Amino acid sequence: MRIDLIAPPYSGHLHPILAIARQLAPHHQVQVISTPAAQARIRACGLSAVSVLDAQADRLLLEIANPPHAVGHNPLRLRRQLYNALGLMARMGDVLKARWRERRPDLVIVDFTLPSAGLAAQAMDIAWWTSMPSPCVIETVDGPPAYFGGLLPATSVTQRIWHAIARRLTRGFKRSVHVCYRRQMHACGLSAMYRSDRSEAVYSPQCILALGLPSFELAQRWPAAVRFVGPQLFTPPSAVASPEFVAGRRHVLVTLGTHLHWVKHRMDAVLRALAPQFPEVIFHFSDGDTAAPQQQAHGNYQRLPYVDYAQHLHRYALVVHHGGAGILYACLAAGLPSIVYPLDYDQFDHAARLQVAGAAWWLRALDELPALLREALGTSELPSGVHRLQTELHAIDAQARILRLVNAFAQTGVVPQV
Repeated sequence: MRIDLIAPPYSGHLHPILAIARQLAPHHQVQVISTPAAQARIRACGLSAVSVLDAQADRLLLEIANPPHAVGHNPLRLRRQLYNALGLMARMGDVLKARWRERRPDLVIVDFTLPSAGLAAQAMDIAWWTSMPSPCVIETVDGPPAYFGGLLPATSVTQRIWHAIARRLTRGFKRSVHVCYRRQMHACGLSAMYRSDRSEAVYSPQCILALGLPSFELAQRWPAAVRFVGPQLFTPPSAVASPEFVAGRRHVLVTLGTHLHWVKHRMDAVLRALAPQFPEVIFHFSDGDTAAPQQQAHGNYQRLPYVDYAQHLHRYALVVHHGGAGILYACLAAGLPSIVYPLDYDQFDHAARLQVAGAAWWLRALDELPALLREALGTSELPSGVHRLQTELHAIDAQARILRLVNAFAQTGVVPQV
């Protein structure tokens, strides 16, 4: 089959698509489509890379991904961010339609942040699957809804009522945004936010590849298109120098992902002040940017441009992270304890799931970090849920599941259950 995989250049969305593409490439004709900023990483994986849009689009995407403040569930900030993205989405859909008129794929697999690409395929009767690294954001009829600061499972009537209200608020907000930006939404191919079966029209009606563990999620009843295939963990090769590890010392990695620049300077200052309190520990703070400059170490603290999780994560005793899906599952796969400091978007929902699973400490304010570090470094046992989830991750056979789904679809035209 001819398969096009499409993602924005953001690592948390591109890297899972690259992992999927590498599994499919030996068996199918695979191309990975993204903006110019992603081309080098795609080619470094030995994959066929296709560039769409231009450098200006990459600059706009960077502005969208790196606002000077948290977006959270602030409706005005969400609407402003959406407005900035809609023009790019419409352009993306038009460019892909033109390309597919010349080279028509049999299947497109699209990261969930680019619904216009999937809707363009749907308009041309091309099979479209959604890649979803954060299944918690999918609307369900049970479990706590996303984007409300990390809601925990309801344990009382009052909480169940609040969850029901939050679901209605979510749907009402999405519908109101569609009304406000109806013209732009239609240009992206989105005539309504919900289908007649109440499923979300921005995701594929055929197959949503949920890149996680079902037991980690708090919902039990999922849309019919959802297929849990496990996290797709992959780091493209890079030329960044490896971190220096000191024999006989414990090392702590602090990472806030590739975006969220508004908080990294604050974290840097906090770690510089905090590190001397733990003289027996080496702290590494990753910028998540292969192009960032190398900085001098300050005692037992060093700020690094980039840390390759696949190569180096297992060497750390503890990870402090922001709750991104990639680092979250990388820590669980490595059997590492973590402190999660959510900052925006679905990260609070991931923190809630880690807390419920007994797999991490939830840091709610930076001034609590020293106490949590002492607790985490002072215990000789892993949090109770880490080993259980690590075992489940190894058992889910994440790579084989996607290939089996695609091969079955190629033969029958139907997406089987997993």
